Amino acid sequence: MANQTILIVDDDKEIVELMRDFLEDEGFGVSEAFNATEALDVLSRTRADCILLDVMMPGQNGFDLCRQIRRTSDTPILFLSARDEDLHKIRGLSLGGDDYIVKSATPEEVVARIKAVLRRYGKKETNESSQLNFGNLVLDLKAYEATVNGKLVSFTPKEFEILCLFAGNPRQVFTYDQLLERFWDGIGDKHTVIVHIGRIREKVEADSKNPKLITNVWGIGYRFEGVRR
Repeated sequence: MANQTILIVDDDKEIVELMRDFLEDEGFGVSEAFNATEALDVLSRTRADCILLDVMMPGQNGFDLCRQIRRTSDTPILFLSARDEDLHKIRGLSLGGDDYIVKSATPEEVVARIKAVLRRYGKKETNESSQLNFGNLVLDLKAYEATVNGKLVSFTPKEFEILCLFAGNPRQVFTYDQLLERFWDGIGDKHTVIVHIGRIREKVEADSKNPKLITNVWGIGYRFEGVRR
């Protein structure tokens, strides 16, 4: 545990100091940032095994920062917020947060939930390789490459990220709004998503007009039907 580092991102210095003390007592290393800019700077220089992220910060808020981090990293993110509304919790989790903790929680509870998320991620990393093999479609997550029927296929960065999200979560339904929020900062409309899914289908489906891999969930979004080999 001593080599696991938690990045605390909160503009409230008292909360940062309190959580740092509790986490260090549990054997964690701790990095600190008091706004989104500082957090991104820390992440560019050092590794964080988990991020404890305040929602309401001046400038770029925690939701926006989570969206930005999720474009390049699957580091566990736990939101810490004074707001307890269900809509806030749902938004945080739909953006890729792993947990949502209200600030009324005790530091002991926060530490326990950080440990629980790290245990889940530890099992996930043990069970997963950097390659996702679905037979005709193989994704190499480290090399950022995809092959279809044994041939290397070129994807734009956004297309590859969308495809990896689907492939990493087979049978999970992703709504138009979830995809729009995650990959376009919520800017655009349903048509933006449809166009990109269409381009991906042209590259991975035997017949893009009759898709078998990325299927429609009518009126809701899409589901990935691939089976891991």
